[in-house]
Amino acid sequence: MSWTDERVELLRKLWSDGLSASQVAAELGPGITRNAVIGKIHRLGLAERAKTASAPRQRAAKAPRQATTAVSAPAPRANGGHVVHGNVALAFAPQTVVVARANPEEEVVIPMSERVTLMELRESMCRWPMGDPTTPEFRFCGGKSPIGGGPYCAHHARVAYQPAQDRRRARDQLKAPRYA
Repeated sequence: MSWTDERVELLRKLWSDGLSASQVAAELGPGITRNAVIGKIHRLGLAERAKTASAPRQRAAKAPRQATTAVSAPAPRANGGHVVHGNVALAFAPQTVVVARANPEEEVVIPMSERVTLMELRESMCRWPMGDPTTPEFRFCGGKSPIGGGPYCAHHARVAYQPAQDRRRARDQLKAPRYA
């Protein structure tokens, strides 16, 4: 199958006459498929053609709406204001993704002398548990926690409260197949 000048001219004429891609393929003869016609139409830039206006339908009269004071903003169009036609589910649209590198957090070492028991724990102290609660060596961090800022010191707050996006990213990295 080859696109000769005669076939291309016939394709242009049949397409402008309003025939469907299947009908054009049948007219062009064997060896030309509907998909080949669609591909050539797109390469030639003929994909847009005027649609025939259908007869207006009779509509039932609706009760007039009450005026509202809120003004709705127009819906944003895809691709930054451009109108999108056709199936774009498989359209290639590369996007640059900027990923901020997280600095590895060094483990805060709290000397045993600064760790506190439950009885020594105060409101302004970090309540991060350290060790096994069933042993006598169990203690809490005891570092300074911000006033009204939560139960943990700055380091343990970063460990305890991870943004959902970071948790999802970590989970997805664990699920991703690894190839050797």
